[in-house]
Amino acid sequence: MAGAIAKAILPGKQGGGWFSTLILGVVGALLGGWLGSLLGLGSIDEFFSIGTWLLAIGGSLIVIVLWRLITRKK
Repeated sequence: MAGAIAKAILPGKQGGGWFSTLILGVVGALLGGWLGSLLGLGSIDEFFSIGTWLLAIGGSLIVIVLWRLITRKK
């Protein structure tokens, strides 16, 4: 879900269907949780916590931006 929300926030021409969105959400959630705990912003201990969702969505946004930078056509 975090990947789908992040894709809705940053619309554009990014390829992939449900599987890439799933991978994006998982990687983004892991990245967001890791960065959040590293910076002392919280952790991803609870599924229904708004902080957990914000960290996961923020991580997914970072992953989308990085993916666009890597795969953009020159």
